Amino acid sequence: MKLLYFAWVRNKVGIAEENITLPDHVGDIAALLSWLRERNDGFADALSDMTAIRFAVNQEIAALDQPVTDDDEIALFPPMTGG
Repeated sequence: MKLLYFAWVRNKVGIAEENITLPDHVGDIAALLSWLRERNDGFADALSDMTAIRFAVNQEIAALDQPVTDDDEIALFPPMTGG
């Protein structure tokens, strides 16, 4: 799986992107975020407020119950406003 981090999420986790292999127990966005929060304090801080994060799976906005696989690209970013 390819994970992409944008804006302040990237700053808090300390990387812009990474490739990972999902643990067996991770099957949706919610489980992925729970697993990521356990990795280190930067991830725990960045993912502590789920109202401040948006997700995209393969460039489509997704909800927490969206299934994920090792073949997916997941982006994590703050809400955006138009202008």
